[in-house]
Amino acid sequence: MPPFVAASVACHVGAGAGALAFPGQWEWAAGAVALNHVALTAAGLWPRSTWLGPNLRRLPAASAERGEVALTIDDGPEPDVTPAVLDLLDRHGARATFFCIADRAARHPELCREIVARGHSVQNHSQRHAHNFSLLGPRGFARELGAAQDTVSAVTGIRPRFFRAPAGLRNPLLDRELRRLDLQLVSWTRRGFDTVRHEPARVLQTLTRGLAAGDILLLHDGNAARAPSGRPVILEVLPALLERCAAAGLHSVTLPEAIDGPATDANR
Repeated sequence: MPPFVAASVACHVGAGAGALAFPGQWEWAAGAVALNHVALTAAGLWPRSTWLGPNLRRLPAASAERGEVALTIDDGPEPDVTPAVLDLLDRHGARATFFCIADRAARHPELCREIVARGHSVQNHSQRHAHNFSLLGPRGFARELGAAQDTVSAVTGIRPRFFRAPAGLRNPLLDRELRRLDLQLVSWTRRGFDTVRHEPARVLQTLTRGLAAGDILLLHDGNAARAPSGRPVILEVLPALLERCAAAGLHSVTLPEAIDGPATDANR
């Protein structure tokens, strides 16, 4: 159990015991529990928080020493966007990790297999990308994560090792299910907010400000905002982003490559 969660359990137990032992002080006990719930909620609403369990926010030191960054692409696959993303990645010799919504993967299995065939990685972004994901309990998490594991495995032949929560939001009950399924939670170092920002230059600036080895970057092929040109923002940002990475001596690898070292078919 993560230390902060264990402390929260102790807070609840202590508050209950205190209220029973000193009934006249129940307001203090209730206040302590309320404050703890505020802290738990804040931790769940902070995607990069490690208070609720392990959370990969940057690549390991060994990966950073190799000059690696991880480009992660969420919410696909999207037939109108993902093939063009793959072509851009090929053109720049870059590899990426696609956190796919499993329902979409099931609707477009050939596209998911194409992602893997081109040297990229497909990982778990839940079965349905439900808006209430962070409010689910153990059964809901088990259903969403387990179904996505089975779906992605059936489509690609490779069982996911990494999970990104929808919108990065979660609650204290998620970590146990991640451990049961041997999944590593992944957030990011910086994101471009390219589902809501329509200006490619602004998205690029956010992603590249302070860009350094070990960064995990987040873009979207699914639910992508449209630039003034009418094209998905990711397609206008990606070439310049990859060029800046190359100019800085950085190269984009998949998360399995970053964790395990040089790529093999088994670690995609």
